[in-house]
Amino acid sequence: MVPDSGALIRDARARHRISQATLARRAGTTQKQISRIERAEISPSVSTVARLLAAMGERLELRAAPGPHDNRTDADLRADFEELTPAERIAQTAALSRTLTGIASGEW
Repeated sequence: MVPDSGALIRDARARHRISQATLARRAGTTQKQISRIERAEISPSVSTVARLLAAMGERLELRAAPGPHDNRTDADLRADFEELTPAERIAQTAALSRTLTGIASGEW
């Protein structure tokens, strides 16, 4: 799930019962910017979201969690590969080659 930073700010603001203008004043920005963030007209940086939350006495916590493991059988993977066109197979193989070369060279 991709978090919606606008909803995060709007919900925190509602919890603290403060207006957009009050939040803007505390965070050193404009009410218009707060409104644009909350309406998803702009996508704020992580540091901006953290600053807005801090202005309300909250902190932003980010963490990575393992995704689902691909438990498809070899037969399923082979069947998927066989459905690709020759051009798609070449593109997929080239992408894998670039990834493995990057890992081997320490670039990744």
